[in-house]
Amino acid sequence: MPKNYIKYDQPKAVASVEVSVDAGKVMGKVSKYIYGNNTNPYMTNIIGQPALLNAIKTLKPQVLRYPGGNLSNVFFWNASPGEKPSDVPDTILYGDNREKKREQFWYGRDERANTLSLNNYYATLKQTNSTGIICVNYGYARYGTDTNPVQKAAHLAAEWVRHDKGRTQFWEVGNENYGTWQAGFQIDTTKNKDHQPRYITGQLYGAHFKVFADSMKAAARQVGATIYVGAVIIETLKEKSWEGVIEKNWNTGFFKMARNTADFFIVHSYYTPYNQNSSASVILNTATAETTKIMAYMHQIAIDCHVDLKPIALTEWNIFASGSKQACSYINGIHAAIVLGELAKNKYGMASRWDLANGYNEGNDHGMFSKGDEPGVPVWNPRPVYYYMYYFQKFFGDKLVESSVSGSTDVLIYASKFTSGEVGLVIVNKGLNQQTISIKTENFNPGKRYYLYTLTGGSDNGEFSQKVFVNGKGGRYAAGGPPDAESIKPFSAATKSGISINSPAYSVQYILIDNEK
Repeated sequence: MPKNYIKYDQPKAVASVEVSVDAGKVMGKVSKYIYGNNTNPYMTNIIGQPALLNAIKTLKPQVLRYPGGNLSNVFFWNASPGEKPSDVPDTILYGDNREKKREQFWYGRDERANTLSLNNYYATLKQTNSTGIICVNYGYARYGTDTNPVQKAAHLAAEWVRHDKGRTQFWEVGNENYGTWQAGFQIDTTKNKDHQPRYITGQLYGAHFKVFADSMKAAARQVGATIYVGAVIIETLKEKSWEGVIEKNWNTGFFKMARNTADFFIVHSYYTPYNQNSSASVILNTATAETTKIMAYMHQIAIDCHVDLKPIALTEWNIFASGSKQACSYINGIHAAIVLGELAKNKYGMASRWDLANGYNEGNDHGMFSKGDEPGVPVWNPRPVYYYMYYFQKFFGDKLVESSVSGSTDVLIYASKFTSGEVGLVIVNKGLNQQTISIKTENFNPGKRYYLYTLTGGSDNGEFSQKVFVNGKGGRYAAGGPPDAESIKPFSAATKSGISINSPAYSVQYILIDNEK
């Protein structure tokens, strides 16, 4: 329990919303791996950036993914810059309409300060006490010109497992390989020597996946490690006219060939319609709808394909909304809080947000931290989403418990219980009106106090404020939040007269209720 706090004056108004929490009805365990994030080679070496490293330590993401992203399929973990394998062509074909040009490859032994080498990735995991999830280069199995490119690419992945020596349990074979934007989606069949088709299919990926999984697990056994190998799955049924037959048939083709080989299923979602100037309400509504839809589809596809449902890993997620700086706004922070609650509610095994740092792009930046190209803020300044994810993990326990809301459809509740006995709540008001909320608990004896953090946005940039305020405290820059999230005191009130809060419009509130000792 926090030792220092600021007295909270409970609202005197009659409650407009009632939240009920039954701490005796445990709905399942909350995976500690849902709070993850993505690193990438083009962000920085991290280790040489103490402000960034310390912020990640504070965030405690639990799991960090590497090296991508799309570049996973052109990444060679054991090579130095310019030393790609001799059987890799200079030009890689894609399925979209991009201009053919010399490919930019990425290398694990690139120790320049502006890149994240493999050594520095491992060092980052150690210093932030995080688990790794590594995405190996599957595309090489397609565009490689060796007599057996699949075996050679699988061997390269297995060599990484040997080099890893048990440091990493979770491995992905490729990234979004069904997509026209991926290296290996299309190959030059005149250079291919094992008679692969020009375009990838789910069935072909399934056959190759088995080779990768066998090679990588054999390597793990050689070094005395246990690893789990995940497969790329389409996150939902593809029905739109622009989605081709490859995407539509990906899952059925994969499972037809690979069956139950995968240890977990990998899905990605950027929630909102692609490149649309979506409103705040559209953005926030996707967080519940899409997270639930994906899990429901995973259950259904397992039934339809007669395979076992494996743990679901959402290894990339964010929003595609653009045009009003939505990605850098506090609304994206609220969206993230809802997504985390829905991940816990729908029993996802893992999730990694995309990503720690990217590029400002006029406010369409998926990065959690500014890379120094954002007007009015210093390099590594945390964006609002940082605070929403930090307080969520801090105030959410390891067991999900039953909860409900009455009085408003704009208010969402995610309730949890800590092993140590406290109840942790996340309440989201995604509406335009302030609400007075009364909180009732069952099968739980509250202690003397409850503690509260309220996160809200500012008045800048219309409904997409670039700022976040924590219990009324903001930052000194044009965007972001207060410095040192750990030092902000919570509000606190006694439980003897009940538990109630004022919930501002477009807010997230994190509440910890002490248990009776």
